[in-house]
Amino acid sequence: RWLLGLGLVLGFQLSTCTAFYLPGLAPVNFCEEVEEIGFCQSSVALFVNRLDSVESVLPYEYDTFDFCHDSGKKRPSENFQVLFGERITSSPYKFSFNKTETCIKVCVRSYDPGNKDERNKLAFLMKGIQLNYQHHWIIDNMPVTWCRDMESGQKYCKTGFPIGCFITDGSISKHDCIAHPEFNKKNTFYLFNHVDVTISYHREKGTNRSIARLVAARLDPKSYKHSDENQQTCNGPPMEIPREHTNKLNVTYTYSVKFEENKNIKWASRWDYVLESMPDTNIQWISIMNSFVIIIFLSGMVAMITLRTLRRDITRYNQINSSEDAQPDFGWKLVHGDVFRPPKNGMLLSVFLGQGVQVFIMTFITLFLACLGFLSPANRGALMTCAIVSWVLLGTPAGYVSAKMYKTFKGANWKTNFLLTALLCPGIVFADLFLMNLILWVEGSSAAISFGSLIGILGMWFGISVPLTFLGSYFGSKRKQFNCPVHTHQIPRHIPPQSFFTNPIVGIIIGGILPFGCIFIQLFFILNSIWSHQFFYMFGFLFLVFIILLITCSEATILLCYFHLCAEDYHWWWRAFFTSSFTTAYLFIYSIHYFFTKLQITGIASTILYFGYTMIMVLIFFLFTGNWGSLKCFRILAFIFNIIRQE
Repeated sequence: RWLLGLGLVLGFQLSTCTAFYLPGLAPVNFCEEVEEIGFCQSSVALFVNRLDSVESVLPYEYDTFDFCHDSGKKRPSENFQVLFGERITSSPYKFSFNKTETCIKVCVRSYDPGNKDERNKLAFLMKGIQLNYQHHWIIDNMPVTWCRDMESGQKYCKTGFPIGCFITDGSISKHDCIAHPEFNKKNTFYLFNHVDVTISYHREKGTNRSIARLVAARLDPKSYKHSDENQQTCNGPPMEIPREHTNKLNVTYTYSVKFEENKNIKWASRWDYVLESMPDTNIQWISIMNSFVIIIFLSGMVAMITLRTLRRDITRYNQINSSEDAQPDFGWKLVHGDVFRPPKNGMLLSVFLGQGVQVFIMTFITLFLACLGFLSPANRGALMTCAIVSWVLLGTPAGYVSAKMYKTFKGANWKTNFLLTALLCPGIVFADLFLMNLILWVEGSSAAISFGSLIGILGMWFGISVPLTFLGSYFGSKRKQFNCPVHTHQIPRHIPPQSFFTNPIVGIIIGGILPFGCIFIQLFFILNSIWSHQFFYMFGFLFLVFIILLITCSEATILLCYFHLCAEDYHWWWRAFFTSSFTTAYLFIYSIHYFFTKLQITGIASTILYFGYTMIMVLIFFLFTGNWGSLKCFRILAFIFNIIRQE
C-alpha cells in the first residue's frame, strides 16, 4: 500500500511539474568577448553523435560516412552509453557566440568513379540515404532539433535529421522528404549538404557584465549544388547524386548560423521544449488513467475474492475443529503435509529467485532515481550506468536469497548454488551480447563493443559481482532456512485428476494476461524510445505502472495457487514462478508484433540484433516477475498455514 501511495504521489507531482531538472551538469556561460578566463567563452562547439535509422538496428559513427571531419578531434568523457553505439566527437562546425554567418564552407568531398576507395565511400553514403540514416548533433549538451510544419497544421519535431532523400519512382515515399517538392527526379539521391542553424540564448544579468546561456538549438537541412567551390551562394538546384554516376562528383558542405535571444525559456527548463515536441510522446492522459483505474479495480477484485474466500474457509475449519464430532479435512487443508515439500530442480529455482531479487532491486532503484530527476536525458548514459552499477553491487542479496532458498529446499551443495547464481543468467546475457557484438563488428557498426570495454565488463562481473555473490551465499548458507509452519510428510500425497481449469498450463497462461494488461501501454513507449531513437522521460508513470505490475503479479499468482491447492495439487513452487513470469511470453509476442507493424527494419543482421536485444529484455523481465510472484505466494501460504496451525 505504501509503495502504491508513493507511486501515485510521484506520478502526480512529475505530471504537473515542468521545471524539475537535475541533469548533473553545470551551466556554461557565453559572451561575445572573453573578458575573464574561465568566466565565459565566446566559441560554441558543435558535437556529432552516431547516425542511426529506424530501418536498421546498426548505428554507425559519424566518421564512417565521408562527411567533414575535425582535424583536432576531441571526444567528451563517456560512460556505459558506448554499449548502445553512442560515439560523441567534435565536428568542424565552429560558431562564435552571437555572430551571424551565412553560407560558410566547411569542406569539399570529391568522388571519382575511377577510384575504388572514393567509389565505395559514395556507395556507402548512398546506402545511408536509402536507409534513411539520421544525423544527431549536440550543442552545449542540447540535442539540435529539426522542426517542420505538417499538413495537419501541427509542428513535427525530432532530434535528428536525415542524410538526404532517395526518390524511386518520381514520388516521395519517405516521410522526412515530403517537405521538399524540388526532389522530383526518380532513381536519384538528394544529399543535405547545407544546414541553417538557429541558436537561442537567455541573458543572465550579472553584477558588472551580461552573460548568456544557450537554451535551444534548431536547424533546417538544405540541399544545394554549389557550382563554385570558392564562392558559395547557398541557393539554386538541389545536390543530386545519380544512381549510376559516371562523372566526377564534388560535394561542398556549408552552413549558416544565427543567434536569437529568448526571454521566455530559462536554462533550468531548456529541455522542456525538446521533450514536449517529441513525436509520439504526447501520451493520451485519459487513456492511461482509464487503464490505471481498470487495473487497480481488477487487482482489488482479485484481492477481495482471495481474502473473502480464505476468511470463509478458515472460519469453517475453526468451526469444524471446535465441534465435538470429528469431520475429515477437505480442500487446501488436506495438503498441509505436502504444501512445503521441496520442488524438483530446487537448485535451479533458487538460482532464479536469487537473480530475480537482484534484478528487482536494480529496477526499483533505477526507476526511483529516475523519478527524482537524477537520471535526466540531459545526463547522457546515466540511466544505463545506474542500472549496470546497481546490478553489479547487488550480488550480495542475490547470493543470500539463493543460498537460503536452496537450504529451505534441503539442498546441501551451496558452493554449486553460488556458482550458478553468479554465472548462469549473467553468462547467458554476456553470451548473447558477445554474439551480437560479433555481428556488429563484422558490419562495422559503432555499437560494436571494443575489446577493452569487454575486458572492463568482465572485470566488473568477476571482480565485483562474483565476490559479492559469494559473500551473500556464504552468509545465506550459514543462516537458518525459511520457517515452514507445518511439517512435511515423508510419503507424498496422491494428487487426484485435475479439471481443465486447474490444469497447470492453463493456469499459467491465464495468470500472465492480467499483469501484461497493465504494462502494454508503457511498453509501446519504451520500445519507441529504444528502437525509434526517442527520449523517454515519463518515469513517474513508469514507476506507477511498475508498482501496479508487482501488485497484479502477486495477486494473480496467489489466487491461482489457492485454486490449485483447493484441487489438492500441492506442486506450486514452479507453477507460482511461471504464473507471474508468463507475462514475459506476452511481452515477447508483443515485441514481434511491434517489429512487423511499427518498424521498417530490413536485413538479416538488423533482425538478429533486434531479437537478440529483445531476448535480454525478456530474460530480465522473466526473472524479476517470477521472483516476485513466487516469493509473495510463499509468504502468503506460510501465513495461512501458520494461522491454521495456531487454531
